[in-house]
Amino acid sequence: MSLPNCPKCNSEYTYQDGELFVCPECAHEWTAGEEQAEDDVLVAKDANGNILADGDTVTVIKDLKVKGSSSTLKIGTKVKNIRLVEGDHNIDCKIDGFGAMKLKSEFVKKI
Repeated sequence: MSLPNCPKCNSEYTYQDGELFVCPECAHEWTAGEEQAEDDVLVAKDANGNILADGDTVTVIKDLKVKGSSSTLKIGTKVKNIRLVEGDHNIDCKIDGFGAMKLKSEFVKKI
């Protein structure tokens, strides 16, 4: 029987203690069901390292050029009710005056 790698640090030196799997390198403990659940969660961090979640409100931290438009998204623009998606631009949102848009999480900060 092959034991799974640690979902936190990807260490191959895990061992089983009863129903728990344990990583000796980072001391992370998990059950077999948690392993699959952690892989499905999208994690996006803002410019300050705060973890973002669906429905958060963020502000833009620098002027951003909008492709296909002559206007720019100004610093300090508030974006409400974000949705996290997979890909390079990991925030999907609607911005007043611009419409639907995708942003990179590194150019926003959580309010």
